[in-house]
Amino acid sequence: MTPPTDTLDRLAGVIASRMPANGGDPEASYVARLLHKGPDAFLKKIGEEAGETLMAAKDLQHGQGTPEALVGEVADLWFHSMIALAHFGLSPADVVAELARREGLSGLEEKALRQAKARDGEA
Repeated sequence: MTPPTDTLDRLAGVIASRMPANGGDPEASYVARLLHKGPDAFLKKIGEEAGETLMAAKDLQHGQGTPEALVGEVADLWFHSMIALAHFGLSPADVVAELARREGLSGLEEKALRQAKARDGEA
């Protein structure tokens, strides 16, 4: 099985190659078209895909959906999120590093730490 980070890195490379600054053609590429339209276009898609992910999970919860449908929607959500990352000069490696940083932290501890930083004006 291919390590997930290899797949994400390859996909990030394809997305980067479709950026307008790298000659991505909005007439020939869906990714280039979204990036050419700007953040509102791909952020709208992220919202749509998040809603579809939610609905697929609810359908599965109630015995009306399939695991494959949920996986497909999460894949769409991740894909469009990767377009946003690329637009803002970030990569899947940045997300993986953040997840690694959080590893071993209690979710409640991590949330409290974020809230304390926000109160103290830290980023």
